[in-house]
Amino acid sequence: MKADKEITQKIARDAGISVLLYLAPIVLMFAAFYFTGYKPWAGSSALPFKVPGFLEDVFKNLSSWGLPVIVLVIGVVEFLAGMYENKWTKNESTLDIICFIVPKIVVRPVVTYYSLQLLPQILPEGKGIFTWVPFWWAFVIIAVADDLTQYWYHRIHHQLPWLWRFHRTHHSAPYMGMAMASRQNIIYTIFFSQTYLTAALTFVGLGYAALFVKVIKSLIVTGAHSSIPWDKPFYTIKWLNPIGWVLERLISTPATHQAHHADTTDDGVGYYKGNFGNMFFVWDLIFGTGIITRKYPASFGIKHYKEEEWYAQFLWPIFKSKKEGSELAADGPMVGDEVRETIIEPIQLEARAAS
Repeated sequence: MKADKEITQKIARDAGISVLLYLAPIVLMFAAFYFTGYKPWAGSSALPFKVPGFLEDVFKNLSSWGLPVIVLVIGVVEFLAGMYENKWTKNESTLDIICFIVPKIVVRPVVTYYSLQLLPQILPEGKGIFTWVPFWWAFVIIAVADDLTQYWYHRIHHQLPWLWRFHRTHHSAPYMGMAMASRQNIIYTIFFSQTYLTAALTFVGLGYAALFVKVIKSLIVTGAHSSIPWDKPFYTIKWLNPIGWVLERLISTPATHQAHHADTTDDGVGYYKGNFGNMFFVWDLIFGTGIITRKYPASFGIKHYKEEEWYAQFLWPIFKSKKEGSELAADGPMVGDEVRETIIEPIQLEARAAS
């Protein structure tokens, strides 16, 4: 199909641009070293801040048990923060809670721990090899590499129909709230790159910067899913407008990310086929996949949502839905996110003909 060919060509073109974006902060770092004569690899690169005393042991053991502990703590904090925003039925609450607990309190800490045990055996010479990289340069390089990778991971799950069902769970929620920030199919979660990247970067000596990126990203992504429009004052208070202009183009906010979770594009506010950025919204501007309206959608989710069983949404394709016609059923149709609009049109036409 012509449309599929155009999507493939656009993905290929944008992937080429992405390679340059990945390389840009590394090139800038070495250019800065060259012009300033700074050679951090010739000495030690200290942290630009002091770690609180009660965290010293955790940070000293970051490459063994420290990072898994921090990942666990972050997961618990995110879990508790999201609990007050709820408009749940029993099935929805079960799904949201399990999607919070299993990935953040079980999967990610375990994956992190065993990754740090396995890496020394695979790359024994790699331990601490990049400890010379200055903290803030490491932060910029990791923030770009981590978030750009996740932008692509998110985007292809919308643009390739055979991947959509692994991400569909996140969009099935008929509401916004911090509790559903982690509402994902377990397969989508397992292959999400940040946990592996953070563990690998810690092993090669960039753990502090990687952890800093992880914490800041967690705050931004969780805040973008919040039902509280905390960004609204930046659009409505005149002296805050310049800050708002920069903010909404740099990071994901409730306005831009709620547009991605809207159940329609007909209102000119919803844009579920774009606004893919996780921490940074700037990727959507670069690749032409973003829309900024400073408005909030009236409704969220998937129009044809059948409120499939929590276990089917969380564990598909291991467990299938019993709801007839569902994408998650045993013989469910393989469609992309376009189904939101097209699946209801025949029904509407039949109803009009009958009347």
